Amino acid sequence: MASVISSIASRRTAPSGASDGEGGDTDVTQQETAPVPALSKETQQPKECFLIQPRETKEDATKTRKRRKKKITDVLAKSEPKPGTPEDLQKLMQDYYSSRRAVIELEELNLPDTCFLKANDLTHSLSSYLKEICPKWVKLRKNHSEKKSVVMLIICSSAIRALELIRSMTAFRGDSKVMKLFAKHIKVQEQVKMLEKRVVHLGVGTPGRIKELIKQGGLNLNPLKFLVFDWNWRDQKLRRMMDIPEIRKEVFELVEMGVLSLCKSGSLKLGLF
Repeated sequence: MASVISSIASRRTAPSGASDGEGGDTDVTQQETAPVPALSKETQQPKECFLIQPRETKEDATKTRKRRKKKITDVLAKSEPKPGTPEDLQKLMQDYYSSRRAVIELEELNLPDTCFLKANDLTHSLSSYLKEICPKWVKLRKNHSEKKSVVMLIICSSAIRALELIRSMTAFRGDSKVMKLFAKHIKVQEQVKMLEKRVVHLGVGTPGRIKELIKQGGLNLNPLKFLVFDWNWRDQKLRRMMDIPEIRKEVFELVEMGVLSLCKSGSLKLGLF
């Protein structure tokens, strides 16, 4: 009897344990396999947005500086061209020598106001300007008979420009002997020989070659009466001759080689075309 009661009790307890066990396993499985609800767009996107600017590299900074640099073309596009004046030449000389000379020496470099002729007001051709500043040209060239010298020098920035000037002065020069004084396709020794053999009235060239001819004794400046700078003309980059550092340096060196002393003595006149 007792055994029968114990067996019945075991039967009653077994399903309960099995069902508990199965129920527990089912609950765990449901918890493990239950899908995680997806986050809404509102919860995914932050409420505040911060923009992070990229760091500026050295290349970017260099490009920015290059873009900001003003060019001659930009400046001229916003302003009308102004004719050169004697004050412009004086100021350029002072600026050039200010770091190279003492104050007393700078005063000695001043060109006298009386040596300057009327400057071109941008309305003249070369022939009309030369006729205005030198109305007695025919008489001067007839009286000139000294070799290795000229009566008038026209200084420009390049050989090509020198050829243009020679072609444009036909109405002024007449029968005058004109000589090209630049380095392109012409050796300095050949020019020295030509100046020694014949009388030349008018020379057109670059300051570098003229300076070299003076050094080698091929050109004497003492008989020179007129020195004209091709001041206002601009090249393809819109630079005037005195805007080019190399030309500016050679012009000032040429001035010191005898031009300054002749101007102070009153025998030489300067013109800005």
